[in-house]
Amino acid sequence: MSKLVLRNVSRAFGDYVAVDNLNLTIEEGELVSLLGPSGCGKTTTLRMMAGFLSPTGGTISVGDKIVSSPESSLPPERRNMSMIFQSYAIWPNMTVAENVGFGLKIRKIESSEIARRVDQILDVVKLRHLRDRYPAELSGGQQQRVSLARSIVVQPSVLLLDEPLSNLDANLREEMRFEIRRLHDEFNITMVYVTHDQAEAMVTSDRIAVMNKGRIEQIDKPFEIYCRPKTAFVAGFIGRTNFLEGRLHGGDVDFGGFALPGRMLGQGLPEQVKVSVRPQCIHLHRRAPAAADDRFCVSARIDQRAYLGESWDYQIRIPGLSEPLRVTARPQEVFEMNEDVVAEIDATQVTVIE
Repeated sequence: MSKLVLRNVSRAFGDYVAVDNLNLTIEEGELVSLLGPSGCGKTTTLRMMAGFLSPTGGTISVGDKIVSSPESSLPPERRNMSMIFQSYAIWPNMTVAENVGFGLKIRKIESSEIARRVDQILDVVKLRHLRDRYPAELSGGQQQRVSLARSIVVQPSVLLLDEPLSNLDANLREEMRFEIRRLHDEFNITMVYVTHDQAEAMVTSDRIAVMNKGRIEQIDKPFEIYCRPKTAFVAGFIGRTNFLEGRLHGGDVDFGGFALPGRMLGQGLPEQVKVSVRPQCIHLHRRAPAAADDRFCVSARIDQRAYLGESWDYQIRIPGLSEPLRVTARPQEVFEMNEDVVAEIDATQVTVIE
C-alpha cells in the first residue's frame, strides 16, 4: 500500500523554482532517502511533506487523503507525522524522560501509560539509565537518541528526518546510521530521510532518490544507484567514477586511447557513447592477465598515487586519453611512480549513461 504520494509537486519562491514537478511514491514501512547537493530541493520537499510549506503545484497524499495542495494544506499537527531536525530541538529544561514523554502528554495520554511507553522506548534506544539527566549532561549522540525516541514514541504514520546526523562527529555519524536503520526495522515506520551524505543514504535506505535542481534524476535501491547510474549527475554524485566518451564505429566503440567491441556495453548503443567506470573496477597488473570475454586490457603508466591505509588511490595515464583514470587498489598492490602497468577493466561494471 502506498503511504505517501507526491504528484507533480512544485514549489516556487518568486521566480525561483525550488521543486519542479516532482513525483514520488513511498510504500508503507519503507525508508526512502532524498539525496543531493545543497540547493537541490530536498529539504523544501520534506517541509512540504510536513506541512510547513504548501506546494505551488501538485498534491501530497497520505494514504488516500490529500493533505497538501495549492488550494489547502492540513496543518502539521494534524498529519500524524514526526520530524527530526539537525539541531535535535529537545527542551533543555526537561529531563530525558520528560522530553520523550512530552508529545504523549500534550495528546492527553494517561500518566501511567506515558511512563510505560517512555520506559519502553528508552530501553530500545539504550538510554533508560539516563532518564533523569538533562540534555546538557548528554553527548551529541545521546541527544540524537532522545530526539529519535521522542519522535517514535508517539507512533507517527510517517517519520521525517532532516539531515539529523550533520552535527555529529564522524564516528558518531557512522554509529547513528546503523541505529536509525535498526529502529526502522524494529518499528517498521515509514521514513523519509534527507541527507547530502552518500554513506548515510546507502546504509539507511531501502531506496534512494537522487535530486538535482528540484527534480529526481533517479530513484532506486542503493546497489542499483551505485552500480547502474542512469545519468552523469548520479554517477558523479554517488561515489567516485571515471567518465569516458567514445564513438561507435563498425561495431566497436573508440575511446581514443583504445577501442572495445560494442557488444561488451550492450545493445542499441548511440553513435556517441558515454560510460562510467568506477575506480575499483579497474585492476592493475605488471603483466597482461589471461584473456577473458568480459574484460579488456590497456597499457598505462602510473601518474600519481596516494596511500590511504585501506587502499591505494592511483591515477593512471592511458595514451590517447586526455584525462587520467582513477584506480582504487588493495594496500598490498604497490606500484611505483611512472611504472608501466596493464589496466584490466571489468566490462560488466562499465555503465552506459545518458
